[in-house]
Amino acid sequence: EVQLVASGGGLVQAGGSLRLSCAASGFTTDDYVIGWFRQAPGKQRELVAVIRSGYGTVLADSVKGRFTISRDSATNTVNLQMNSLKPEDTAVYYCNAVIATTAYWGQGTQVTVSS
Repeated sequence: EVQLVASGGGLVQAGGSLRLSCAASGFTTDDYVIGWFRQAPGKQRELVAVIRSGYGTVLADSVKGRFTISRDSATNTVNLQMNSLKPEDTAVYYCNAVIATTAYWGQGTQVTVSS
């Protein structure tokens, strides 16, 4: 059974850092595209970052230079390091994996950045 469990969210002041983790089970993250998305209140869910072995990473323009996505093959986890956080980064963050034609989502983790 495919499962994604997101963790690491919290409340932080502007300029601070958080590290989100997406622990995967039921498949190997090395073999698929894994992404982090976020959804702020009243807004559509948007792509933050994706990673795929052999293809590198892609980051949204709004987070380039501040966020980094990486993979830990030993723990089958994909991490999102978020630095220089801004109030506009406040959202629920979700990790995602597309396997065959099915999209799997983690449960979401709240990130709140205070000004």
